[in-house]
Amino acid sequence: MTAELRVAVAIATTGRAAILTETLRELERQTVKPVLVAICPADAVDVDKNALAALDLTIEFTTGSKGASAQRNALLRIMPAVDVVLFLDDDFFLAPDYIAELSKLFVSDPTIVLATGTLIADGVHGPGFDADAARTMIAAAKRNETARVEDIFNGYGCNMAVRWSAVAAHDLRFDENLPLYSWAEDVEYSRQIAAFGRIVKSNRLVGVHLGTKRGRTSGVRFGYSQVANQAYLRRKGVISTRLALLYCGRNVLANIIGTIRSEAYIDRRGRLLGNYYGVVDLLRGRSSPGRILDL
Repeated sequence: MTAELRVAVAIATTGRAAILTETLRELERQTVKPVLVAICPADAVDVDKNALAALDLTIEFTTGSKGASAQRNALLRIMPAVDVVLFLDDDFFLAPDYIAELSKLFVSDPTIVLATGTLIADGVHGPGFDADAARTMIAAAKRNETARVEDIFNGYGCNMAVRWSAVAAHDLRFDENLPLYSWAEDVEYSRQIAAFGRIVKSNRLVGVHLGTKRGRTSGVRFGYSQVANQAYLRRKGVISTRLALLYCGRNVLANIIGTIRSEAYIDRRGRLLGNYYGVVDLLRGRSSPGRILDL
């Protein structure tokens, strides 16, 4: 019989009180519930505490500066001694056995320090999904009975679990030089923790990322981050020049295509303008992730 680890869930949220409640209802349906759900809203109106009080979950709130990295660091500061911390986006729906499978995975290999799941669907690449659609997809998904674990370069921040002993021992924190949406903070954090063990993706950790468009950074700021944050990670030695160019090029191309197609659900024109500002600043030698605060 596989031991069940103490799994805490950490959620940074902004501008999505209603969908956050739905996400926590999915956590309530877990066959193995988390020992704690820690939530850091950017503002008091970002949570419906009356709705959450009715859930059969142990919930603790904290405060932090607005921004994914800053809010996640605030969550780490209040984290008790657990075995695994699962970082979730406020719009990520887990299959009912996600946490049970997560425990099995971390027990099976003590060298695993970070694990991410397999998405049935990811709404960030389109108009997004509502709660009912996500639940339908999870219920209808065919599960592969054979567990498959593969080593990867980085976890996906919408569902990214870390071994708490590694985080606590080395005081690993998210880089707050990546402000607001903190684009690529999952890459930066993954490469920090990679020094202490394996980073893996499991086909038994299943869920749907709704890709909710509420609470997002403006298109221009987001587009700037797509360039500036990659350049910053390159300067920091987190990623290679090749990867930085690959990531930037892929994002710019997607924004060009999206602008031509006039996608209504993503501000591709704004992102492309932000890409332009990012490239210009890079060429002028003044590129910095923090410059989005001035845009």
